[in-house]
This record gives sequence, C-alpha cells and structure tokens, in this order.
Amino acid sequence: MSINEPNIVVIGGGTGMPVLLKGLKDLPINLTCIVTVADDGGSSGKLRIMKDSPSPGDIRNVLAALAKEDSKLAEIFQYRFNDDNDLAGHTIGNMVLVAINEITGDFHVGIEELSRLLEIKGTVLPIVNESVSLYAEMTDGTIVNGESKIPLVNKKIKHVFLNEVNLKPAKHVLKAIEDADLIVISPGSLYTSILPNLILPEVQSALKSTKAEKVYVCNLMTQKGETRGYTAGDHVQAIYDHIGKRNLDSIIVHNQPINQSIKQRYADEDAEPVIYDLEKLKELDLKIIERDIIEPNQDMLRHDTKKIANILYEMAFDTKATLEKE
Repeated sequence: MSINEPNIVVIGGGTGMPVLLKGLKDLPINLTCIVTVADDGGSSGKLRIMKDSPSPGDIRNVLAALAKEDSKLAEIFQYRFNDDNDLAGHTIGNMVLVAINEITGDFHVGIEELSRLLEIKGTVLPIVNESVSLYAEMTDGTIVNGESKIPLVNKKIKHVFLNEVNLKPAKHVLKAIEDADLIVISPGSLYTSILPNLILPEVQSALKSTKAEKVYVCNLMTQKGETRGYTAGDHVQAIYDHIGKRNLDSIIVHNQPINQSIKQRYADEDAEPVIYDLEKLKELDLKIIERDIIEPNQDMLRHDTKKIANILYEMAFDTKATLEKE
C-alpha cells in the first residue's frame, strides 16, 4: 500500500460492483472491496448449503474483475459447467473458494490465496466470514427467507435483515472503513446486494465515525421485485431507513436522455430508468454529482467504468488532500 495514494473502499456486490472495479483497478489508488456473501441462488446457493460456507459468487466476480487483463487463470476461474450432471451450473471459482474454506476453515484465507494467484489489484474482504441468510419483511408483514427469493414475491420491501443478530464484520473490514478517504456504495440490487453489507451495527458505527467522504453511485434502472417505481431519492431513503440519516455525503447520477429502444427493452422486464428527483436529494442533504456516466453504443444500460472511476478518483484525491490539511 502506498501512503501517497488515496484509499478507496467500495462496498457492494451483484453485477454493478465489478463494473466499477474494472476502471478503478487501473488508477493509482489503494483499493479495498467489501463484498456481500448472502447470495443463495444458483451455484453459490447450492455450495453454501452443502458446505455451510459463505456464498462465493459475488466474491468470485470481484476477484475476476480485479485480475490482470486477459488473465487466463481468471478466465478459467469464471468457467461455468453446462453439462447435464451434478456439476451443471457450478463455476470453477465457486468450487475453489469453498474448497479452500473447507481446507483452512477460514473463508478470508481462501480469498487471500486466490487474490495472490490471480495477481489482483487491491484487497477483497467478505463482509462476514461465515454463512449467512438474508431475510426481508414486506410492507404487508410477510417475511421472506433467501436473497434469491426476495425479488420473486414482487411485494414492496419494508426492510431486510440477517439471520443472526450478533454477526461480526470480517477481519479488516472496520479498519478499511476507518482508513478510507472515499467510501463508495456501488450500484446493484439495493436490498439484496448493497444493504446486506451496511446493516451490521459495527459497520454502521464505522460509517458514522469515518472521516471519509461517502458516495452512492445510483442505479440507472429500477428493478422488478426490489425497487419498482423508486426514484433516486427513494434509493437513498431506503439506505437511511436501514443505517440512519446523514450516512451519505454525495450521490452520482446520470443526467443525459436514455435511448427509447433501450427503455422499451427494459420495460419488457418491468424496469424503467431511475428518476433523479434533485429536490428530494437536496432535502436529504446530499451533494449531487450529475454527469453522463452511461457506456455508449451498448444494447444494455451499463455505467461507463472509466468515467465513473475518474470521478471517484478525483473525489478521493480531493478528500485525501483535505484530510491531510486538518
């Protein structure tokens, strides 16, 4: 770790987090990723139940995103079996992570070993070092058990919580938050990929006490079963409802029109562009960073990894300079 480079901590999971990381890994920063392990669908879910292991899928995707470009090992790591047998759906990386956890008895150790093998940029930390289940209480009082099942009931979510009340963050998580210049809440499934990292009491305390700037990279589209009809302000309010008010300093939003054909494609999936209700965001006391942050000429809406990375780097550099003057 270089003491002259800003410390950026990215918190999240799902498909949105690796997009940010692919841009950040090329910049002169000290990068730490704190990743959810509550996934219970597909290969991750099967292995988590079979081996009582933290879910490996989101960790695997983050490791692959941070590996060297054109890494053959990372390509193998992401390989998914499609055979019509017991291996169907499993990835090499998921199985390796679970195997090392079984050998060492420590999921975090397995991540460190694979980080070295893949020669990744930065440090990857699980939010907790044990198997956990995510629950959601809906506004009608229904309780749903399972990260993959929560969106399927297609009801409005009141709040999410983990199966154990005394869960402790994994080693180095709190220290990383304390030492950060910039903490980034990545885009992704709000209730099932982002909030599971933030709802641990010790993480909430660390976020309140850190001097780092805390920025939320807002989702581009709503998500069926989680955030249907949500504005940007609704996303932030959901975060505040779980971890307390004033726990974010700024938000990054897209400010350019979205192609109608892309809107229609997402409408078929019961999703729509997130409306950026600037007045509500101002009422929530957030600094609003409006930029063109969509990757151009793509059939699917994705954050432009380089554009976002450059914005975050500037923010981290400025915050570091300010903290050093204090």
